[in-house]
Amino acid sequence: MKNKKFFIPLYIFLIAFILLINNLQIFEIYQMPNDFYSSYNDISLANENKIFGNLINLEFDKSELSTNVEDDKEGYITFKLFGLIPIKKVKIKLLPDEEVYVGGNPIGLTLHSEGVVVVSDSVINLENTEVHKNKVLKNGDIIVSINDNEIKSLNDIDKILENVKEENVNIEYIRDNKNYKKQLSLLKDKEGKYKLGVWVRNDFSGIGTLTFVRKNGLEYAALGHAVSNGNNSNIIAIKDGNLYYCSLVGITKGERNNPGELKCVFVKKDQTGSIEKNTKYGIYGYLDESNDLIDANVVANLGGRLGVKPGKAYIISNISGIREEYEIEIIKANYQSSCDDKSMIFRVRDKKLLDLTGGIVQGMSGSPIIQNDKIIGAVTHVFLSDPTKGYAVYCDWMLEQMDK
Repeated sequence: MKNKKFFIPLYIFLIAFILLINNLQIFEIYQMPNDFYSSYNDISLANENKIFGNLINLEFDKSELSTNVEDDKEGYITFKLFGLIPIKKVKIKLLPDEEVYVGGNPIGLTLHSEGVVVVSDSVINLENTEVHKNKVLKNGDIIVSINDNEIKSLNDIDKILENVKEENVNIEYIRDNKNYKKQLSLLKDKEGKYKLGVWVRNDFSGIGTLTFVRKNGLEYAALGHAVSNGNNSNIIAIKDGNLYYCSLVGITKGERNNPGELKCVFVKKDQTGSIEKNTKYGIYGYLDESNDLIDANVVANLGGRLGVKPGKAYIISNISGIREEYEIEIIKANYQSSCDDKSMIFRVRDKKLLDLTGGIVQGMSGSPIIQNDKIIGAVTHVFLSDPTKGYAVYCDWMLEQMDK
């Protein structure tokens, strides 16, 4: 018995030593989510490229699933040490074997929110014109109710405040995607009417880039991150929205600590689709049958995270006036146990793109990233300290939002 107790820590030490000398990415394995999208080819590439180390093999198994219509769409991956010892088991959804239209075009968008959003928390004292900050509400907060009355539009606020007899109201709002309830002191205007004392709105507009479009139904994914407002991380719940074809009229190049931007214009007559969802991983909806955003000759399959590896890849964009590929280098691919729109870190290597934009600029969010002839993700953010570097979201996070 004593000998067995002696050998147990020895075995643990030997395994730990083997993992260390073989640079086995054991922590990355445990960072993998418990279910995600993948394909047979991605699994094969992960084994071929040894992305989890030389001693780990990924085995795909569908035998444990019940026989039903979903049986050919899901399965399990087991990470095995030496091909024998199970390390972790995850459920995967097989990526659809479909070609999609490749995006890259800049798009205009308008959204109408559920609730109203604080866009300035500065309060002007009507008696002495002094400006100060509201003590309760902050820029980016979403107001959802006043005195337990639901707020969906600016008109709702006016109607509720018309009947208020006291200078304090109970207000419910969302900040950083958490609900809060507090008492708010109102202000009176020159006519003696109560006002919130902050500037609010429930319509938003902006510029982004189309990522991909499904052939069947013309369902699209774009932007790669949420439409938000203010300095917090609120994802604005939308009532509806529209997508527009837009014209690029100029580019402000990005510089260190000064992000550039695409300068685009769009008008209502150029509406080309609807916006149905605003999520952490972009906006989603449907394009009209007749639109100028897709080229039926430019198609690709979708790729999962297991097929992503550091090295050469390409951003697709038509910021030059035509759709072109621009070379980038994927520096790091995170495995992400929880949802995040910063799945990959990349650097722009293409001289032409660097000359045009200085790197990644505002408005390029959603630009598709291609590796091994598959769309593996979309641009989401730029490094403020270095516009040649940016973040991207995995394509399978975006696909998950479409399929919800």
